[in-house]
Amino acid sequence: MNNLITDVDGVSVGNAEDARLASGVTAIIFERPAVASIAIHGGAPGVRDTALLEPEMTVEAVDALVLAGGSAFGLDAMGGVQSVLREHGRGFALRDVRVPIVPGAIIFDLLNGGDKSWGRQPPYWELGHAAARAAAQIFALGTAGAGFGATTANLKGGLGSASSVASAGFRIGALVAVNAVGQATIGDGPHFWAAPFERDSEFGGLGMPSPWPSAALAMRIKGDRPQNSTIAVIATDAALTKAQAKRLAVMANNGFALSLRPTHGALDGDVVFAAATARNPNAPTMRDLTEIGMLAADTLARAVARAVHGASALPLPGALPAWRDRFART
Repeated sequence: MNNLITDVDGVSVGNAEDARLASGVTAIIFERPAVASIAIHGGAPGVRDTALLEPEMTVEAVDALVLAGGSAFGLDAMGGVQSVLREHGRGFALRDVRVPIVPGAIIFDLLNGGDKSWGRQPPYWELGHAAARAAAQIFALGTAGAGFGATTANLKGGLGSASSVASAGFRIGALVAVNAVGQATIGDGPHFWAAPFERDSEFGGLGMPSPWPSAALAMRIKGDRPQNSTIAVIATDAALTKAQAKRLAVMANNGFALSLRPTHGALDGDVVFAAATARNPNAPTMRDLTEIGMLAADTLARAVARAVHGASALPLPGALPAWRDRFART
């Protein structure tokens, strides 16, 4: 176990980024098509090919999922991932044609100081292609992939991941690009909202602050424009129906509420994908499904904190500090 989403059998992840652009892409590749669904709880999402993930739609499974920077321009990244999968003969079969099914979501990182003057063609198709080719079991967190240019209200955001195992042996993994309108930390201090769910000091082991800061519950946000999104993928090795995957995505969204304040607002584009690789041969009971959903939220909360804890500040004018710059010696 590496405390990554790739601890779920059948999942690999690749990152690609452009430091001058200050943006990137993360591709989540499934070894075999995975049953998947989605829950969108933010008020300003940016997504591609997600309508097919609703339980009543015909296509049951996806070949990959993509998280990208670039706002709407980043939706090109899904095409780059499709291209790699097509080269490998992957996709939904229609006679002698195969169409890789690659939904995805984007964050807004266009105002982070990077050079966005890319000319005629945005670079995200190429970044998606590179991310898919880089897919592996071990991948970078923090200022990497889709989280490269991410920010929160007070600190550099980033890419985070974590994993858990349910009591019946089902594995759950989370991957998230944290570009939140609010904070992952409490007040002006180093402590994370996700502290109650931390395992093995994975984001500093600081616990909750004591005494509790008097202004901890005051609203602190990045701004009054829809330039935020926290987007995530939850994976499990349980065999789920599409309706069960939908419920898992809904439950997993609670991980944002456990780790970010505020969340699911009008200025957020919060999205959670849920995917099931069905590698565990045991059929989950209703109790198992409930525990998987509960752990999905907890695991996502941990992944959010790991994203911020592991990020590095961008070397750009006006860039937000990273957690480690402000609190590493605390």
